[in-house]
Amino acid sequence: MSRHTQILFGMLTGLALGLFARLVLEGDPQTLTWLVKNVATPLGQVFMNSVFMVVVPLVVTALTLGVAEVGDVGRVGRMGLRTLGLTVVFSSLAVVIGLAAVNVTQPGLGLSEADRQVLLASVGGPEAAQQAVSQAAQAKGWAQTLVDLIPRNPFAEAVNAFQGGLLPLMVFALALGAALSSLKPERAAPLKDWLESVFLVMLKVIEFAMTLAPLGVAGLMFAVAATLGVQTVWLLGKYVAVVLGALVFHQVVVYGLGVRLIARRDPVQFFKDLRETMLTAFSTSSSAATLPTAMRAATENLMLPRRVSHFVLTIGATANQNGTALYEGVTVLFLAQLFGVHLDLGQQVTVMGLAVLAGVGTAGVPGGSLPMIVIVLGTIGVPGAAIGLILGIDRLLDMCRTVLNVTGDLAIAACVAATEPAEGPDDAGPRSLSA
Repeated sequence: MSRHTQILFGMLTGLALGLFARLVLEGDPQTLTWLVKNVATPLGQVFMNSVFMVVVPLVVTALTLGVAEVGDVGRVGRMGLRTLGLTVVFSSLAVVIGLAAVNVTQPGLGLSEADRQVLLASVGGPEAAQQAVSQAAQAKGWAQTLVDLIPRNPFAEAVNAFQGGLLPLMVFALALGAALSSLKPERAAPLKDWLESVFLVMLKVIEFAMTLAPLGVAGLMFAVAATLGVQTVWLLGKYVAVVLGALVFHQVVVYGLGVRLIARRDPVQFFKDLRETMLTAFSTSSSAATLPTAMRAATENLMLPRRVSHFVLTIGATANQNGTALYEGVTVLFLAQLFGVHLDLGQQVTVMGLAVLAGVGTAGVPGGSLPMIVIVLGTIGVPGAAIGLILGIDRLLDMCRTVLNVTGDLAIAACVAATEPAEGPDDAGPRSLSA
């Protein structure tokens, strides 16, 4: 079996066994509790801890390298600024769509208070349940929040990463990336190479950890299903529907209008020209793996100048993660609703903004967004282990959001190309190839 098939099988097996155990042991709650506490939950926690241990180095290296690349864009002038501007516009629209979708549908509501407390205890222990409530009640004012974003000691914030230190650490990574991009290339190269090596090693550790995912997901789903019963399936179904609906709306409406109004292209033909690229993105769940196919489609199908398409697509594979930002924001707000952490409109906008920021540092590989979701969850008082509830279906949603990410890169490339003057016959794709 492929990895995502194993995880899906583990989720379904854990779900079925949990529902069966709840049905059979309904009259023996002590045995059911013992199974959840001593068998299922430890399996899930071992897997989750193996992912958590790489979050800090992964975030610092990925975000620093991502911002360093974006910083390079700023130095190339007009084309770089237009690329960044369109990225911000599309990302902001993704934020609005995700925010509206969750607030209109309320996918995380429906649990009784008693079931919610049991669920909190099952994923993070009683301490996590108390911490979630206390952190939600201790919301800081805007002034203090802004002050706390600047870390006095980044290493201290790294030590306290899961107690609220990750956000200041991300700000440090942003500053480090911006400073790195301002150095001469030969000066910046050693540090960039070192950060790139650490980043790749962390991805490899996550790959090792993912071998435990089928068992870990099975344990987590067993605990949830045995605790909450059939309503778990209903809640996850609503969540999947909201994510897919928001992704489709952004793809068809936002990108369609952008291509029509800015690039002056027929959106229907635009999407037809990208069928192979979108299928590649869907099957690989990786913006990085789809990059060669996207570059070929840009020059051969969309007839974009190579200097524009290669530049925009390379940057976009890292910086333009509209689908990932939308997905991360919806997931965090869903889990916040599920665990009873009330967020007002300002806090929700902050969460969605963090999701966009996290998208810049998200690895363009399958499952690369999971550590970033843990970061944002920690800022609102939801246990990071709660991500295990959606891990089994993350692969399907990962495939769908990667399609949006890659399509967005090509839409921005088409828009930028429409505003750039031609620079000779070799500036176009297929025409230069035939020449």
